[in-house]
Amino acid sequence: MDTCKNCDESINGNFCSNCGRPAELRRIDKFYIWQEIVGFFRANKGFLYTIKGMIIAPGKTVRQFITEDRHRFVKPIAFVIITSLIYALISNFFHIGVRDLGIYGDDFTPTTVLIFQWMAFDYPGYSAILQGFYMAFWIKLFFRKSGYNLFEIFILMCFASGTAALVAAAVTPFQALVELNIIQITGYIMAVYLIWVVGQFFGEKKIKNYIKALLAYILGILVFSFLIVFVGTLIDLIHGVI
Repeated sequence: MDTCKNCDESINGNFCSNCGRPAELRRIDKFYIWQEIVGFFRANKGFLYTIKGMIIAPGKTVRQFITEDRHRFVKPIAFVIITSLIYALISNFFHIGVRDLGIYGDDFTPTTVLIFQWMAFDYPGYSAILQGFYMAFWIKLFFRKSGYNLFEIFILMCFASGTAALVAAAVTPFQALVELNIIQITGYIMAVYLIWVVGQFFGEKKIKNYIKALLAYILGILVFSFLIVFVGTLIDLIHGVI
C-alpha cells in the first residue's frame, strides 16, 4: 500500500482518501501541455473582461467590482502585477530607462536616479502597489465624504495603474522607431487617464470630481517625488557620495 506524499496517509486506490491527491502524478506530455494552455485562457477570461471594462467605462467597472460582482474580473493586485510585468519586460527589451523620462544624474544624486529607475522600469509592479496606497490616501482625503474606505480606493488605483501600464507597454516599441519621446508623451496620457478614472469612479457627471482628482494626482506625484529625492539624497549623504 502506498503512502500519500502530501499528508502521509495510506492510499488504497487512485486517490488519497484524506486529502484527495492522486496516488501517482500524470506524466507530462503533449496532452498535459495542451490542458495547461486551455486552462490558462479559461482562467484568464476575467483578464480580458477587466481590460475591456477599464477602457470603455473604468469608473463603472471598478464600482461594479467593489459593490456588485467580483467573479468576472481578475483580482486587482494580480492585475497590476501582471500588467506591470508585461510593461517591465517590454521596456527592458527596448532598453527604456529613466533618461527617457528626462531624469539624469546631473540633476539628481546617484541613489535617487536608481530609485526612480527601480520604481519606473525594474520593479513597476511593486512600486505600483506602493504608489497605489499612497495615491489612495490623497484621493481619500479629497473624496472623504464619498463613503468609500481607503482599501476600496486602493483597489481603484490597482485597476487604473494596471491599465495604464498596458497602455505604456503598447506604445513603448514605438520609442525606437520615431524621433519623438513617446515615453514622456505616454506619461501625460497615463496621467489624464488616471484622473479620468478617478473622476468617473466618484461620479462621471460631476466636473468637480475631475478637478479634485486632478488636485489629488498633482499633490500625490509632487510629494511622492519629493520623498524619493529626499531619501535618495539622504542615503548618498550618509555614504559620502555627495
